[in-house]
Amino acid sequence: MTAAYWVLATLLALFYLYAGAAKVARTRDQLRPVMAWVDTTPMPVVRALGVLEALGAVGLVLPPLSGIAPWLALAAALGFALLQVGATAVHLRMGDRQVTLNTTLLLAAAATAWLSTTWL
Repeated sequence: MTAAYWVLATLLALFYLYAGAAKVARTRDQLRPVMAWVDTTPMPVVRALGVLEALGAVGLVLPPLSGIAPWLALAAALGFALLQVGATAVHLRMGDRQVTLNTTLLLAAAATAWLSTTWL
């Protein structure tokens, strides 16, 4: 169970660290080709989502690794699952039916949340 957690948590953390950094550092025009929803979202909200994604990525790895407040890993994984529920809703509302990545990330976050309960 621990190995499975670390594999999933590491993959999710890398994905969200990259995605969060992109949302924080790139302009709307740079984000538009891969994130069409940025046109309808104020940039401060996009930047805030990026910061939350980066913090969540750290929350998946650092607490269990350090042994300090390992419950934060569960909170981060649940947060990512909720984020993907919202992201799927945004995609569907915009008429974008390509939600395979969102569904995969939702399932990975849910599995990571379940696996993180070994520390609780």
